[in-house]
Amino acid sequence: MKETQTIQNQVKSLQTTERISGSEAIIKCLLAEGVDILYGYPGGAIMPVYDELYKYQDKIHHVLTRHEQGATHAAQGYARISGKVGVAIATSGPGATNLITGIADAQIDSTPMVCITGQVASHLLGSDAFQETDIVGISTPVTKWNHQITKASEIPEVLAKAFYIAKSGRPGPVLIDITKDAQFEEFDFKYEKCHGVRSYKPVPPTDENSLKAAAELINNAKKPLIVWGQGVILGEAEEEFKAVVEKAGIPSAWTILGVSAIPTSHTLNVGMVGMHGNYAPNVLTNECDVLIAIGMRFDDRVTGNLETYAKQAKIIHFEIDPAEVDKNVKTDIAVLGNAKTSLKALLPLLNPNSHNEWHQKFKDLYSIEYEKVIKNDLHPTKEGLTMGEVLKEINKQTQGDAAIVTDVGQHQMIACRYAEFNKTKSNITSGGLGTMGFGLPAAIGAKMAAPEREVISICGDGGYQMTIQELGTIFQQKAAVKIVVLNNDFLGMVRQWQQLFFDKRYASTEMTNPDFVAIAKGYYLNAKRVTKREELAAAVEEMIASKEPYFLEVCVEKEDNVFPMIPSGATVSDIRLE
Repeated sequence: MKETQTIQNQVKSLQTTERISGSEAIIKCLLAEGVDILYGYPGGAIMPVYDELYKYQDKIHHVLTRHEQGATHAAQGYARISGKVGVAIATSGPGATNLITGIADAQIDSTPMVCITGQVASHLLGSDAFQETDIVGISTPVTKWNHQITKASEIPEVLAKAFYIAKSGRPGPVLIDITKDAQFEEFDFKYEKCHGVRSYKPVPPTDENSLKAAAELINNAKKPLIVWGQGVILGEAEEEFKAVVEKAGIPSAWTILGVSAIPTSHTLNVGMVGMHGNYAPNVLTNECDVLIAIGMRFDDRVTGNLETYAKQAKIIHFEIDPAEVDKNVKTDIAVLGNAKTSLKALLPLLNPNSHNEWHQKFKDLYSIEYEKVIKNDLHPTKEGLTMGEVLKEINKQTQGDAAIVTDVGQHQMIACRYAEFNKTKSNITSGGLGTMGFGLPAAIGAKMAAPEREVISICGDGGYQMTIQELGTIFQQKAAVKIVVLNNDFLGMVRQWQQLFFDKRYASTEMTNPDFVAIAKGYYLNAKRVTKREELAAAVEEMIASKEPYFLEVCVEKEDNVFPMIPSGATVSDIRLE
């Protein structure tokens, strides 16, 4: 009986093995992992893979971006809105190095991505051959894992491992470099998905005693505050998180990557923490008695001066990555594990509560911020348009259902502060690396991953021009992305710092910009420019109604600043309202 079973297994194994080239094996591996879209740019060292892609056009849609950096950002946008692994592909040398910015961005923002690069033939490695670059060495500091393949037989196991590592635990980017001879070489192909790697434990076990200790602290707290990050979204823990927040009645604030895990209109959502966050959650961080951090890493833009950050509070840290615990802020209780599992286990241990007096403090401070900042941003009396009123109009016409993809700068902070979100995975931005040029290509990936959603890319005039060539990708793919450029003819965020801290010495920050509308029309996109307040509503309505890509330039105040603001090196209590 045992011998019969062995023979059957051998026959089954032979039936699932076929002799193919390494390049075809790469495509079959992608198909086995459910990849239906990948972003890239061809070249000599990756040409065998592109030749095989030509045969599989009905199964995998390749998006030809106009720059390899655009491919990585598009893959990021795809991953962030879908929860799947984004895939980018490029050739060797400059093609591979052009991926690095997007890979670094994905690493610090925990975005699952697999990048495949071609490489010179294995016998040429180390010879400074044409378009040879040590991409494995270059990418090592900014990848979760990387590997170079020199034999075709390695491809199935390595790619299976790549996808597993990229999406498991705390997600991140993986780079696989494949020599050209390995792409041509034939071997007996068989693919098995990876379900574990020796010595790699992506999700640490959750300790029951830590959960009980955390629950006891929360139940006894008089002034608790939750600060949540992207870990809630990555862990698909939105429902569990909402249940915990509502049962315990705790005011909850978000980092820019965490926003949209619960609706921005939720009564317990008290706004954004950090350098340009809301007044109340920043100030009251230094007054709470228990600070519960969930899926966030205490980034310096959130904490300000660590010497004065929440020193009065007991700190509870829910975190999947043990390396983040006690890295920046010393915790009293660490609850390791996936947020969904941890919060589900925490919920029955919590006592129902409301903390009404504590909530009133947040409302009182919000009123101060409204009078000094928010009212001026959303209901300005000045002649020129503000960035805030553009966001207000977009909110009005999308009802908070759009996915907002931002570039980096003042417009990013304004969008994060004022955009309204009803659905999770709706705010796609470059958080940790702060990559100008992210917004436009990331919106392409987001729209292709979720074609049913309204995807709006909000850019500044500086960052937009860093990847403006991706308008060609939008046109060729007919991706109905809506692009809004808030044009103040400045590198606005740097200019704000120069105004406040460098005596208005605007060194190399004023922009002489091109005709953005003419450029968009040159790429066959519908385009419009708004310079007056009375034009705004109709232009946004026309943009939202369009079933095709649309470009809208809004000329805003040149020297408008984003407040509140925590000056660099200051404490969260020192947040400025003007």
